[in-house]
Amino acid sequence: MDYDFSFFLFVASVLTGVVWGSYLWYLKAKGLTFDEENEPLLVEYARSFFPVVLAVLILRSFIAEPFRIPSGSMMPTLLVGDFILVNKFTYGLRLPVINKKIIPISAPKRGDVVVFRYPKDPSIDYIKRIIGLPGDKIAYSNKQLTVNDVPVKTVSLGRYQGVGQGEDMTGAEQLAEDLTGVEHSILIRQQAPTVEFVHVVPEGHYFAMGDNRDNSNDSRYWGFVPEQNLVGKAFFIWMSWDWQAKGVDFSRLGTVIK
Repeated sequence: MDYDFSFFLFVASVLTGVVWGSYLWYLKAKGLTFDEENEPLLVEYARSFFPVVLAVLILRSFIAEPFRIPSGSMMPTLLVGDFILVNKFTYGLRLPVINKKIIPISAPKRGDVVVFRYPKDPSIDYIKRIIGLPGDKIAYSNKQLTVNDVPVKTVSLGRYQGVGQGEDMTGAEQLAEDLTGVEHSILIRQQAPTVEFVHVVPEGHYFAMGDNRDNSNDSRYWGFVPEQNLVGKAFFIWMSWDWQAKGVDFSRLGTVIK
């Protein structure tokens, strides 16, 4: 079990609900009516916080959860300081805390940008792009990505100009990549070393890579993403703030993640 924010929300919901419910049961057993003026302070706090905490738990667990991008591994799609929303029900409804799927809805598609629990340390959330689905043959050689023996098409967009905490990527080559119908941008440093491989994605797993191909700790280095580690699909940038840049980047607010 991972003791993350969802766990503490769950505990808070249970504790406040038990306190409030127990007090109501006590009043009923004694034949008393509820009197807000004589309500114990602990019960008053529990009654006030219970619906709020429960609503946040439901919203965060089943509908959408906010995340902040801490690194440049998904540049240029996502920048350091982007605040994003993640759809929690796209791939199915999961129980909070134990992360067990109770209602399957759909499976990740190639090209989806997803948040998942890092397989080597599930307490850490990662965000990458799904490159390989179960059964796919994924190869990477000389900076060229191949899916099921078909080279992924790319078109050079010139040199990238980084800003703020991503300024060190200035000069990298920016390319438009067509990942079997999902078009997005990636960054490549031709002089940077890379891991070359050929992998077949096992059932129940996914192969994920960052759009910043030469600056991303992803499936090339630690393996596949188990289906049960999926958190949700990233779909929206609602805020972008980088203290090393100009503060809030209003041009990125409201951007749909592709």
